[in-house]
Amino acid sequence: MRTLDWIVLCIYFLLMLGMGLWARTKVRTARDFFTAGGAMPWWLSGISHHMSGYSSAVFVAYAAIAYTAGLSIYIWWACSISLALMIGSSIFPARWSKLRQRLGIISPLEYLATRYNLPAQQVLAWSGALLKIFDVGAKWIAAAILLQAFAEVPILGGVLLTGSVTVVYSVFGGLWADALTDMSQFIIQVLAGTVMLFAVLSRLGGISSLWTIWDRLPAGHSRPFVGQYTLAFSIVYLLVNFLSYNGGTWNLAQRFIAAPTAAAARKAALLSAGLYLIWPLVLFYPMWASPLLLPGLADPSQSYALLTEKLLPQGLVGLVLAGIFAHTMAMTSSDANAVSAVVVRDILPALRKDRQRPGDRAQLLSGRICTLIFLTLSMGIALTADHFGGVIGLVVLWYGALLGPISVPMLFGMLNLFRRSGANAAIASWAVGAIAFGLIKFVFFAQIEHLHGDLTTTITVAGPVLSSLVAFIAVGFVWPAKNQAADDLLRLINEDDASKASPAERIVV
Repeated sequence: MRTLDWIVLCIYFLLMLGMGLWARTKVRTARDFFTAGGAMPWWLSGISHHMSGYSSAVFVAYAAIAYTAGLSIYIWWACSISLALMIGSSIFPARWSKLRQRLGIISPLEYLATRYNLPAQQVLAWSGALLKIFDVGAKWIAAAILLQAFAEVPILGGVLLTGSVTVVYSVFGGLWADALTDMSQFIIQVLAGTVMLFAVLSRLGGISSLWTIWDRLPAGHSRPFVGQYTLAFSIVYLLVNFLSYNGGTWNLAQRFIAAPTAAAARKAALLSAGLYLIWPLVLFYPMWASPLLLPGLADPSQSYALLTEKLLPQGLVGLVLAGIFAHTMAMTSSDANAVSAVVVRDILPALRKDRQRPGDRAQLLSGRICTLIFLTLSMGIALTADHFGGVIGLVVLWYGALLGPISVPMLFGMLNLFRRSGANAAIASWAVGAIAFGLIKFVFFAQIEHLHGDLTTTITVAGPVLSSLVAFIAVGFVWPAKNQAADDLLRLINEDDASKASPAERIVV
């Protein structure tokens, strides 16, 4: 990092702060803060969904996987997300939008008190909020690792720098700030990623190197499935991504909730799916080629940063670093907004004796305070990431494995097909999945690793997700729910035409 690079990076941070402060003028109510007033255009929602779906972890953890395993990262991650969104686009996005239009929800978990009951909602809300602190912590540490590699900034300084900028625009601007900065960050990322791609192509011999490098890389790098990233792992991660990107991850659900209509939510999902199919090819190519340009790296997680330093002139290094930070700040700010929505709308009212929510101004203030607290706690986790297996451990194992117990009841609870699964099924799904993760990770991990080798990661991720799904369905059949309010809710969000329901039949969540 030279002077011009720092200038570019500082301009980027100032731009993000400026947009956040400008977005504050659009935030007058809690609904504006948490759902952009339900007025987010489909194209902005789709780009924001895409940008909020990955972070600097791609340039650290996934860069390391690309360096050591090659093409497989595109198959089990990018293609999997795209396919998951294409499948889910006709199922979940429209229902998220209908929940806001017909039931007036702001938080992704708000409808669960009616669909199941208050205890089930609270279990999912508390555990999901705590899990998100760890997930966002991984994003901060990934960004700090890159800043350390580029400019020898200490990890603590890197976490505080990116975190503090994100705190300011998130606290002031809410979801509008998140979406608008996502859009500008997407433009910066396109510029930065394209610059990096052409820098690598010019070093390797031009456009033809797009297909000729595979003969020069280790044989396994051109295979879609290799090592621990097997076909079975890819199928399991498709299920994880199906749950996550269709709304099981709260900040991604917020993008669909904020869409003005069900049709707009579907279009947003398909736009994000298309971006996941195409754009990662640009991002990953330099990572795939890095063993040729940086052979024998002791720490592959620094491959993208070292490649940038080696290939780009002064000024463009700062642009690429800004593009990398764009993903982290997009994801962490949107996570903070979603978690604060859950805390303000679902957790805090449950702690009151009268179970009532405070007035709108109080909710808006509480949302800003919760956003600040959440981001601060996640930065604390970032500084202790090594205790949880580092960036890859937090992103792939902890979050991937524990997503299922929370998202299965939340997503499948929208569908008529699972109307028999009530509060008991939701709590059982959460408990069985969490217990399965605990047993696999802390009791049987050594035996699994010894006996199954490459299947260790697959089993660690698959066990909790599949256990949750089985428990949710099985308890619904054995102990079917009888809840008229839940049936009315399902009817409202599964109808194609809102006019079929009279105002008297609408449910207030």
